[in-house]
Amino acid sequence: MLIAIIEDTPVNLLVMQSLVKRLGAHDCQIFSDAEFGLAWCQDNAPDLIIVDYMMPSLDGLEFIRRCRSTPALQERPILMVTAAAERSVRYAALEAGASDFLTKPIDTHEFTPRVRNMLQLRAAMAATTHRADELAVAVRQATEEIQMRERETIMRLARAAEFRDPETGSHILRMAHYSAIIAQHLGLPDETVDLLLSAAPMHDVGKLGTPDHILLKPGRLTPDEMEIMRQHASIGYEILRNSSSPMLQMAAEIALSHHEKYDGTGYPQGKIGEDIPLTGRIVAVADVFDALTSARPYKEAWDLEHAREHLLAGRGTHFDPVCVDMFLDNWNEILDIRSIYQD
Repeated sequence: MLIAIIEDTPVNLLVMQSLVKRLGAHDCQIFSDAEFGLAWCQDNAPDLIIVDYMMPSLDGLEFIRRCRSTPALQERPILMVTAAAERSVRYAALEAGASDFLTKPIDTHEFTPRVRNMLQLRAAMAATTHRADELAVAVRQATEEIQMRERETIMRLARAAEFRDPETGSHILRMAHYSAIIAQHLGLPDETVDLLLSAAPMHDVGKLGTPDHILLKPGRLTPDEMEIMRQHASIGYEILRNSSSPMLQMAAEIALSHHEKYDGTGYPQGKIGEDIPLTGRIVAVADVFDALTSARPYKEAWDLEHAREHLLAGRGTHFDPVCVDMFLDNWNEILDIRSIYQD
């Protein structure tokens, strides 16, 4: 282990260094200058620090306080060397964070077991920390595997909905990445952006419950048929709701809210403005843009400029104006996504 001894008396330094060497092949660094020794300890975080109380430039109490204010040294064992009668100093040292004491003059029978005990304590602490790190890695790996399976399940369910819908698989990839671009430039946390990227493809999963003669109708829907079509938002929400998964919770929120309009004329709940969940407002922009610019059996694809004008025209009525701005302000990224995920 790495041990630091800070003592302004050369004889005591050499005595303690010699006694430490008897305990095993430890790396023992000695310092007669307290300030220099402190700086070295803060940079190297030794496993054990032995420090004298009475030193000219920096006494042992202040040395310990500065050690404990250094994150890397907050839990490292510190032995302070004091005269046997200095009880008040010992009390102050305990308050400052000393782990144990050594008395002067140095007694081999006291020094050896105290230092050995501190090294064993440090070894136990290091083993516990190492085990905790191993467990954290294992938990992280297990969580990543669960999330990967969860994403796969969500994507497969989204693809199942595609088989009943003339929209393509590339549509759900494009609109999901458009949504992530908007969310990222809105300043949402990376974790939220990742969740949105995974949850957005589920926005139309409720179309699994829409009859074929309505879902696949090539012409304009009648008012009654449109009412049935609009039920897919609520159906998607019912499919996804009440999950313990944050991803599915977000997917349920998106399914229910992505057809709401900023002015309150959307469906199924007629929510207005910021009462609409932000995820729904984001996906509304991404979904409509990609639907407009994609060919369908019942329509031709709009050109990009026409689609941009539609977003601008709906800014503040159909769409959240800030979401539209984030989408259009990062137009090159949008074009990159269109290029990568072509039909």
